[in-house]
Amino acid sequence: MIDILYQDNELAVCRKPAGLLSQDGPGDTLPSLLRAQLGGEIFPVHRLDREAGGVMVCARTRRAAGSLSGAISQGEFRKEYLCIVRGRPEEDEETYRDLLLHDKSRNKSFVVQRMRGGVKEAVLDYRLLAERDGLSLVRVRLHTGRTHQIRVQFASRGMPLAGDGKYGGGGGGGGMALWSWALAFPHPNGKPMAFRALPEGDVWIRFAGELSVLK
Repeated sequence: MIDILYQDNELAVCRKPAGLLSQDGPGDTLPSLLRAQLGGEIFPVHRLDREAGGVMVCARTRRAAGSLSGAISQGEFRKEYLCIVRGRPEEDEETYRDLLLHDKSRNKSFVVQRMRGGVKEAVLDYRLLAERDGLSLVRVRLHTGRTHQIRVQFASRGMPLAGDGKYGGGGGGGGMALWSWALAFPHPNGKPMAFRALPEGDVWIRFAGELSVLK
């Protein structure tokens, strides 16, 4: 059962479990489970890495899908994430700007030094919330939505996300420490919408006190 934070005839806001595809694909996916749970059609309008969990919005009509997709392209979505990185950022707050190239055959992104075909600019702001035992809890606001953006921008600076085996953060217990915790966007009817959900899972327990004050 998918945890629904809000629903109406146009859209559904939910908490995606980590490990579930956010787009249509083989087996159980977020859209397929929402169709079964809510009835009717579901149109994904943005992505979240399979290994990550957190707040997502899906359209329930083609009209809403067009409206939400347009809002994304016009920069009217505000997406904030929480992550735990290995090490500590040099600054407590900073903007990261990089050029990223996504290798589809390997499903992996890389920081490159010059613009060429397939390269896209990636921009995020972060703020350090806490550090403990060689790990740092970081709050991130995305300004662009590139594949694996948060993961590769921190990993390229020697701070892979905890549990992110693809980018050098190790695997195993607790999963990958990346969570979509806050999402704000305009409803197709023009009303501002905003939702938050704190992360779940063992990987976050180390920073439970700091996370509790974000409610």
